[in-house]
Amino acid sequence: MMSPFKYAAQVAYMGGSYAGWQRQTPAEGGPVLGVQQVLEEALSELSSSSVKVTGAGRTDKGVHALGQVASFELEREWPPERLRLAVNFYLPEDVRVVKVFPVAPDFNARRSALWREYRYFIWHGWVCPPHLNGRVWWRKVDWDLDLARSACRLLEGEHDFRAFCRTGECPEQSVRTLSRLRLQRWGAMSVLTVRAPSFLMNMVRILVGNIDAVARTRWGSPGGKRRPLSWLEKLLSGVERSGSAMTAPACGLWFWRAAYKELPEMKVPLGMGF
Repeated sequence: MMSPFKYAAQVAYMGGSYAGWQRQTPAEGGPVLGVQQVLEEALSELSSSSVKVTGAGRTDKGVHALGQVASFELEREWPPERLRLAVNFYLPEDVRVVKVFPVAPDFNARRSALWREYRYFIWHGWVCPPHLNGRVWWRKVDWDLDLARSACRLLEGEHDFRAFCRTGECPEQSVRTLSRLRLQRWGAMSVLTVRAPSFLMNMVRILVGNIDAVARTRWGSPGGKRRPLSWLEKLLSGVERSGSAMTAPACGLWFWRAAYKELPEMKVPLGMGF
């Protein structure tokens, strides 16, 4: 029997219509669709048996991706470009395979990743361009950029991020290392880049909510009074989730890319995103 051929695919999707990346179990009222499921179903159209897919990271309901990575096996060899065209034929328009790479049999999109990077987009102001609806967090208040960048510097590094994990979903070991947390500003748009080897559940969205609590310029805005940097620093001592600020909306979050020593050429193509 011939050994299967293994591939990694860079996958982009709009998450608004999905329950997240993860394949869902049928719930009361009918099944809930995950991006993993539609990708597996499309790949299975190219095989005589069901194809299982492993993702670089889970994304929540409503979160988007430009550089999600999925690994899978097929029973026959495909030229990468032809495989990309074939699987996209069977995918819905809001999910696309961007690139395909042949990989070694021991490659695993989740376990082989060196780090994952997310980007979070915030549009500040009383008017948000309609073409950004569902793609950014429309925050009507502005940020003090000096305070926001100070918060980013404080959060970088190794800390106990228990206060930045969804209630009831935090593991016993909640120490994580943020290798990069950067803020860029383009006009009315703030963009936060967050990179780490691994994340806790909802961690990036809660990070954004806490940066907002420190940096927002109007105290009377939704979310309550602005908090000092000293408050944010205390959150890194392993306090519970109830001590920190709100979780930012899913629509502003994008799984931007994952890094692999086996795939140095994998990157988000220019022109994709904002």
